[in-house]
Amino acid sequence: MLDDYHNSLSRAAREAIDYRKRTEDAERTPIASPTQMNAAFAGPVPEHGEAGEAVIEALIARAAPGLRAMTHRRFFGWVIGSSHPVGVAADWLASAWGQNSGNATGAPAAAAAEKVAAGWLLDLLDLPRDASVGFTTGATVANFVGLAAARSELLRREGWDVEGDGLFGAPPVTVLIGTDAHATVYSGLRYLGLGTRRVVTVDTDDYGQMLPSAFEAALKQAEGPVLAIMQAGQLNTGGCDPFAELIPMVRERGGWTHVDGAFGLWAQAVPERRALTQGVEMADSWATDGHKWLQTPYDCGFSIIRDAEAHRRAMAISTSYLPPAKNDERDPSAYVPELSRRARGFSTWALIRHFGRSGIAQLVDRNCRQAAAVADLLRKVDGIEVVIEPVLNQLMLRFGGDDAATLSTIEQIQEDAILFAGPALWRGRWIMRLSFSSAATRDEDITITADAIAAAWAKVGELA
Repeated sequence: MLDDYHNSLSRAAREAIDYRKRTEDAERTPIASPTQMNAAFAGPVPEHGEAGEAVIEALIARAAPGLRAMTHRRFFGWVIGSSHPVGVAADWLASAWGQNSGNATGAPAAAAAEKVAAGWLLDLLDLPRDASVGFTTGATVANFVGLAAARSELLRREGWDVEGDGLFGAPPVTVLIGTDAHATVYSGLRYLGLGTRRVVTVDTDDYGQMLPSAFEAALKQAEGPVLAIMQAGQLNTGGCDPFAELIPMVRERGGWTHVDGAFGLWAQAVPERRALTQGVEMADSWATDGHKWLQTPYDCGFSIIRDAEAHRRAMAISTSYLPPAKNDERDPSAYVPELSRRARGFSTWALIRHFGRSGIAQLVDRNCRQAAAVADLLRKVDGIEVVIEPVLNQLMLRFGGDDAATLSTIEQIQEDAILFAGPALWRGRWIMRLSFSSAATRDEDITITADAIAAAWAKVGELA
């Protein structure tokens, strides 16, 4: 039995290594459809068990055709990074070690790695060094945690204990948010009972950045405690709100500023890009992803809160069988809505150590330059519109001046499978969005990408 388990692990490791090599070198990355994958995995409940190695073989055979090549050099979908091999290796160990990392007493190594990595993150992002950090599944939950801490503290100042008494009868919180905020922030508001229809939306500019005059007017009209939600890195444009102008207004009002910085907050780690996020350190909470520009495997995100007490008050879980942290200990579950949780600190610690401060800065800056380089090549092609000049790592394109041609070109690009990019709606128009956030993307991929996009557009034009 033990030999079978060892064989299962060895077979999985060989396939994982081979997959990364195949994907890295692939010129094209076609993929099976969801319908085909449903058929491949379908079947009745097994009546009897199989040997572990046979199960792994069966999993590989069924899954391989439907694996989206997200680690490929020319994958530009959804701002998701590339799961760097060093982080994957650390994550393999996290799985093999089987540590439930919620409690320092139960998993001291996992808790220590997370504690040190949290300090490194604050240093890299130049945020308050005494802020608390929760290691979440991703920016969606990181936003939720930040908004939960905001709700807790804003209502505490009004004499209301939301953790004990809930929201029935609580003073209403006014939420200010830009018209181009990400959907996951609205999800967090919904989960917390703050609602999505009660928010006050603030007008934005061409990059989705809140206009200071519109924000000031909305703030003056706000009643009760104020929660302002800003963003570093608008999903389509990469634009960042003017933090240096907006956050002091919120502070003067006695409100709380939360920043959705899923990918844009990493501009803080790049001296040449920090002008984009100037003033962001004045906020009260921040959410960002590890599996974007830090390249950690899924799942990994960070919720950073200036007021550690508010953070713990909103999240901590206490029960008699879990001894509380003492002295210099830190319980990871005190900062996230999970008790049983993956040891995310291992891959975070490993990748920061692997890249170092300079390596992270170079990666972010390189991806931003690559986005601009593709834009420069494609604006020379008739019928291709660079919607706005890239300010970070996001590139928006339109084809033929209309939605139908744009969507057809995206479909052709995905069929050609030389690169991957997807559609998005921007200001009522369909665009193709390319997100440059992978350590695997090489400068040589820029010309290949631009040529493939131009070729796909030419095919669509011939068929029209």
